[in-house]
Amino acid sequence: MSAPLRLLIHGASGRMGQALLRLAAERDDLQVVAAFSRSQPTQRVVDGVPQFASAELDGAPEFDVAIDFSLPQGFDPVLALCARRGKALVSGTTGLSSAQNAAINEAASGIAVVWAANYSLGVAVLTELVRRAAAALPGWDCDVIEAHHTRKLDAPSGTALHLGAAAEIGRGAAPHYASLRAGDIVGEHTVQFAAAGERLELIHRATNRDIFARGALEAALRVAHQAPGRYGLAELMFPNL
Repeated sequence: MSAPLRLLIHGASGRMGQALLRLAAERDDLQVVAAFSRSQPTQRVVDGVPQFASAELDGAPEFDVAIDFSLPQGFDPVLALCARRGKALVSGTTGLSSAQNAAINEAASGIAVVWAANYSLGVAVLTELVRRAAAALPGWDCDVIEAHHTRKLDAPSGTALHLGAAAEIGRGAAPHYASLRAGDIVGEHTVQFAAAGERLELIHRATNRDIFARGALEAALRVAHQAPGRYGLAELMFPNL
């Protein structure tokens, strides 16, 4: 049996970070060797995982892949760490600036980097289906409708904008967006194509947030063996799609 993949989790105290730690602990092919959070940890080891503050990144133990779900202001140090050590990075941090996106592209000349706004494997497939449908139906109306819980502030969601960008690539025109905030909806996205007398809907519904953490862990396993470059989730997980 091969040695487990060594993971560094950056943004470990957040909702996604906690899910990553919990789900990784259930697997034999993954080992979390360090968990980094913005604040100084009250315990140095929790459930066998060493805990650090983000300010201590330079002293991180050896790892194979870093998974980052933090904030834009915390993204640069973890990207720089991976670039210095020649290690792959999987990131779902949103709100990155154009300069930070340029830094990803620069780092990708030396390391493998995956960035995605949504790590659901279903959404990765949906994105490609949307692009293909939009290319096949260029004259149809296109709308992206998304629904989330009442605590979500941004609208349209990052995933809706990502799906809309795929539609725009396919059809050469931007879609319309509609957003709903209600109850505790985890996330629902519908891309609708409509013409006289018919309508096509492509839908993804998330019922559990663990799907995003599972997708990121699977991406880490894949990207660890990839050549340097910037990878999308769909091309990494479904190269023959």
